[in-house]
Parts: sequence; C-alpha cells; structure tokens
Amino acid sequence: VQENFMIEEPWQVIDVLGLMGDASDNIPGCPGIGPKTAMKLISTYKSIDGLYENIGDLKGKMKENLVEFEAQVRLSRILAKIILDVPVEFEEDKLIMEEPNWKKLNELFSDLEFRQLMRRQEAKTTPAADSLFEQGSLFAIPAVSTVPTMETEAPAIKNLENFSTVQHQYYLVETAAQRASLRAELSVQKEFCFDTETTGLDTQTAELVCLSFSFRSHEAYCVTLPEDREKATEIVREFRFVFGDEKIVKIGQNIKFDLAMLLNYGVELKGPLFDTMIAHYLIQPEMRHNLDYLCELYVGYEKITTETLIGKKGVAQLNMRQVEVEKLRDYACEDADLTLQLKVAIENDLEKSGTRKLFDEVEMPLIYVLADMERTGVKLNTTELSLYAEVLRQQLTGIEKEIIELAGEEFNVSSPKQLGVILFEKLNIDPNVKMTKTKQYSTAEETLEKLQDRHPIIAKILEFRGLKKLLNTYVEALPLLINPQTGKLHTNYNQAIAATGRLSSTNPNLQNIPIRDENGRELRKAFIPSNAAHTFLSADYSQIELRIMAALSQDRQMIEAFANNEDIHSITASKIYKIPLSEVTSDMRRKAKTANFGIIYGISAFGLATRLNIPRTEAKQLIDGYFENFQGVKAYMDKSIEKARSMGYVETIMGRRRILNDINSANSMVRGMAERNAINAPIQGSAADIIKVAMINIWKELRQQKLESKMILQVHDELNFDVLIPELEQVKSIVKHEMEHAVNIGVPLTVEINAGDNWLDAH
Repeated sequence: VQENFMIEEPWQVIDVLGLMGDASDNIPGCPGIGPKTAMKLISTYKSIDGLYENIGDLKGKMKENLVEFEAQVRLSRILAKIILDVPVEFEEDKLIMEEPNWKKLNELFSDLEFRQLMRRQEAKTTPAADSLFEQGSLFAIPAVSTVPTMETEAPAIKNLENFSTVQHQYYLVETAAQRASLRAELSVQKEFCFDTETTGLDTQTAELVCLSFSFRSHEAYCVTLPEDREKATEIVREFRFVFGDEKIVKIGQNIKFDLAMLLNYGVELKGPLFDTMIAHYLIQPEMRHNLDYLCELYVGYEKITTETLIGKKGVAQLNMRQVEVEKLRDYACEDADLTLQLKVAIENDLEKSGTRKLFDEVEMPLIYVLADMERTGVKLNTTELSLYAEVLRQQLTGIEKEIIELAGEEFNVSSPKQLGVILFEKLNIDPNVKMTKTKQYSTAEETLEKLQDRHPIIAKILEFRGLKKLLNTYVEALPLLINPQTGKLHTNYNQAIAATGRLSSTNPNLQNIPIRDENGRELRKAFIPSNAAHTFLSADYSQIELRIMAALSQDRQMIEAFANNEDIHSITASKIYKIPLSEVTSDMRRKAKTANFGIIYGISAFGLATRLNIPRTEAKQLIDGYFENFQGVKAYMDKSIEKARSMGYVETIMGRRRILNDINSANSMVRGMAERNAINAPIQGSAADIIKVAMINIWKELRQQKLESKMILQVHDELNFDVLIPELEQVKSIVKHEMEHAVNIGVPLTVEINAGDNWLDAH
C-alpha cells in the first residue's frame, strides 16, 4: 500500500481518495486532480489539512480548483472514510454453517428462473403426474417428493416431463377425407388451439409447411401441406369456415404470426383470441414469454427444441420443409397440444392478476389491428433517401475534419480506442475518466455528454456519431428492407416486450427514428403515401403523459390548466419563478418544460442540471419550486412509491401491472430505479392503454364504414394513416374523435392532426 499510494500511514489512503475521488462510490474529489497528482500531494503534505495549510505553495489551475472546490474535497474525505462505529452486534452463533431451508430455496430458484440450480438437486422417487398441467400456478416449481433421508439431505425436485415420458396421440392428416373429419370436429368446439410451421420467420416471405390443431389434452393433429403454393392454398382454404367462425375461441402462442400466415393464403381469422404469450406478459411483464420457458414453468414439461429438428442457426440450418414428416408431426402437434394445456394452466393466474379484462378487451382485439398494419406496410421515397444519404456523408466529412483540427493530429474518429487516447491523454479532458473492461478509456455517449462543457471537440464527436447512426441505421438501411413484392416497408409490432405496455417495433425499428434535431426530422420526409391518390395523415396526442399525471395526481392546478386549454409549460414557469404569465420568457418555458417531463421520470437535481446545462443549485430550486406549486404531484409520487412497497407492483388506469421486485432493495441505486418506475410506469402504461384502445376503435370504425384508408404506423403517442384523398375529412373526424374519447380520464385528451405529402409535412 505504501508503495502503490506513495504514503507512510494507512489512513492517508482516505486523503488520496478524497482528492482524486472515486466514481464507483460517487465520491467527487477535486476536478482536474487524478490519482498520480493526488498521491504526490499527500506524499508531500501528508494530509488534506496539510495541503490546505500550504495552499500558497501551489499555483495555476490546480490551485484554483483546490480553492474553489475545498468544501467538496473535505466532503469527499468524509465519504471515503469507512464508518467504524455502526452499532452492529457480533453474534457468533449466526456464523455456524447450517443446512438451507430447501423448500424456500427452491421457491427462490423458481422465482429467479435458476432452472439449472433446481435441476442439480437429485431426483428421488416421484410418481409421474397424471396431467401435464398439474402445477398451474405461475410460481409453481417442479413437484417435490421426499423419502426418509438423513436430515442434511435436500428434498428432491421432480424431473421435467417430455415427449417420451408422457402418453399422447399425435396424428398426421394427409387425405381429403381426414381433413374433412378434422374440420367437422373443430366446428363443434367452443375453442381450439392451432399453430403453423413455416419455412421462415418473416411473414411476408415465409411459406406454410403444416397446420397443427389441438382441442383435447395430449391429442393433436398435423395437416401437412405440399410445396406447390397453389395446392397448399387450396388445402388451407378448406379450413376457412372454422377459422372464420366468430363463436369459436382460437388459442395460440404469438397468434399474430399465425394470423398473418393464414392471410397470405387467403384465410381470415375471426372471433375471440387467447394468446398464451401475451397472457403471461400481462401477468409478469418483465419475464420471458417463449413457449419453451412457459411449458417448463406452468406445465412441468420440456418440449422438443427447434434446434433438434433443423439444427443451430447458420448456413447448415434446415427449414421445416426439409424435416422428416414424422418428426414434423411430433414437433407441430406437441406445440399445439402444449399451448392448449398452457392456456388452461395460465388462465387462473390471468384472473388473479386482475388483468383479464385488459387481456380480453384491449390486447386480444389489438392483434387484429397490428396484423393489418404490418400487412399494409408503409411506402418509402428511396430517391429522397438516396439524396439525403449524400448530404449526410458530406456533413460527416466536414465534421470529421473539424474534429481532427481540434485534436491537432490525424486519427480515426470512429475508433473508440484512438479517440480515448486523444481525449484523455493528449487533451487531458478528464483525469478521472473510467476505463472499460478492456483497459481502454470510456468514450460512451453517456460519458461524453457529461464532458460537453470541457472542450468543443466533445460536441463535435457527439454530432458526428449521431449523424453516422442516422446514416447507417436508417438512411442507408431502410431501402434494403423494402419488400420487393409489395414495394413497401413492413415492420413487426411487438406487444410482449416493453414492460410499460408500450408497443415496440422491430425489423426495422421505426419507433427509434430520431426526431429532436433537424437531421432526424428530415428522415420523415421519405415516408410517403402509397400512391398519388392517397395522402399521409398524422395524429399525435398532445402532452398525454402530463395529462395522465394530472388525472392520477388530481392536482387542481394542472387539471385547471388542461381544462382551460392553457399552455402547461408557461403556467409551470410562471409558478416556479413566481412571475406573471405575461413575463415568462422562452428560456423559462424551456426549463419548465424539461422539469415537467423530467418529474414524470423521477429526475434528480443532478439529472435536470445536466439536461439543461445549469448549476445543480438552480436545478434543485426548479424542482423544489415545482413541488411547492404542484403539491398534488408530489403527493401522487409519494403515494405511488408507498403502494409499490406494500403491494410489490403499480397499476395503470386500466389495471396493467408493473411488478417492482426491487422496491424494497437494500441497494439504494437499485431501489431508486424501482421508485422511479413506481412513479412513471402507471403514466407510461396508461398512455399505452389509451392509444391501444384508440387504435382498436379507429380500426373497427374504418372497417365498419367500408373505407379504403388504412392505419399504417404507430410511434409512441402518434398514429399515421395512408388516406384515400376523397376520404380525408371523414377519416380525420373518425381519428380525432376516437383518440380524444378512447378513455375518460377526467382530463381532456387533445389530438393534433394534419395531412401532407409525407410524414414530415403531416407532423
């Protein structure tokens, strides 16, 4: 220690840390003083006190920083010192090694999904279960059965059942007579489960290989389909009446995929749906929802893996068309059979979680809406994108030259390693910068944003990266994803990914298109109507999250502002700064707007200061002023956290739950994140509920009025439409009414709606 820290006494380590700081423990230290300088100063002056007694010996920027940040340095020393007088009693008997409580431990393993640890417990004598879904509870673990053993021996956990241990009857359906018999059986069921096996996962290009059905546990049927598309279509269409029967409940796992595949073969799915993936998502939004996992969790069954059939991902991987028919039958039938059993097992927990109504009235009807949007797609102006790509490349070249000039030497701006050396060795922008695991300087965006005021090169690097991401991720990539058959871009909307209830989009992700700066907004110009007979319509909720905050908090002043259609940001600024509304400047409004939205996300004074680039004291005054004037908001936040602590979850206006397992964590950082989620999840989740209801109602109304116009995009609080020009006013009226009246929250919902030649013009 003496050698490494250049000190004589152990306690001097505290003084070294007090000077240099320690980012991992949030000890700030003194700006501009790194490890080497701190050690040299303590080696010379023995302590922080000794250093300040001889501060006149120093000069330049280091002396200025030490004088300016003396209070921070002395506080840092206190923070660096380990507290030794905590009243903790030493209880020796608690250190004795004892046998665990295996029952509680196994419950914990199940809750945390530690399946390997569960399986390591040796299986004892456990009779096979009569039913695959005997253990229906969400938190069920494989059944435990014990025999007389030594007291130190752990109880055994039952092995998972599988295809070879459970009796089943899986049938191939290959002839017209067999198909007719199956259709007759299906037509008299109250519900049946079905699944599709395909040649790929892209519904726009994949082909059906087989259909599988199950309506009795341990029994399923596999309808094989020929490779010839025309003949396969004829067979699939034989089932159009059972698929289109609105009285029969159709069960599936990720049923939107199967629905889309049927549409490709001219068969429309109708009636109530039950999607086991989405059911589990509503019960436990942050856990996994794939079929393999759910079968293990609810049914105690390890299903045949896809890899067993077609191999691992890669060049050598087969597609389902190449699998032996008997193996295909077993795999496809097992999927349908297990999903049917899973529905029975999971339904109980759906009721218990209080989300059944949300499931039936929102998430299930929404499947039809999303499938239609995905199928419709959106048109891109590739010429516009090509021209814009060239503009971005020229901008990048110019910014790169500026960065190299500011650095004073040639280097690869795109190389984090080379950039780190320039920033933190040559320019010495931050002596306390963190190193990555590979012993390089961290040049992550989060790191650089905190250093923007240290050197003009940082802002240029951030601008360079933003433009490069825009070019690579969107401008150059989107044209390559256009479907050659439809000439459109088809994204995939996911209902079971975002824990807040928000929809997400993938392949491509159209919800992450940057819109804050001019370059990002320019990208929207490339999204256009399907043809000259159509126009692009955009409808966006105005400040929906703030309106929900007003409704949930019942803050009188916020409710009045929205009821009177007043500018909430100007009113907030007026109250925080204690000035008349007429004296609010644009800068004051900007800061109030950031505070308004930041409060929803539980922003701290430090976070607000960083975002607004203002002193932390001013940021704290802004937050204090906000809570002083909007006391209902503060009361709501406190109440949300308290409810989460006692219940373990929070809810949206429609009963969507967000489980917060870390709300009572001893780790303050982990607990703080859960507390912020306790405040924000009901707001974000309620916004998700509202726009989903609006989407369902708009979709139904467009169909009912037999309009050709289509909903094509959902991005956060915004809906976009491809509208036949003669239908424009009619569609505008429908969209505005259904969005503004989707859910009555007690605060007016307002929608900004415009049409144009492209997304940018319409927004």
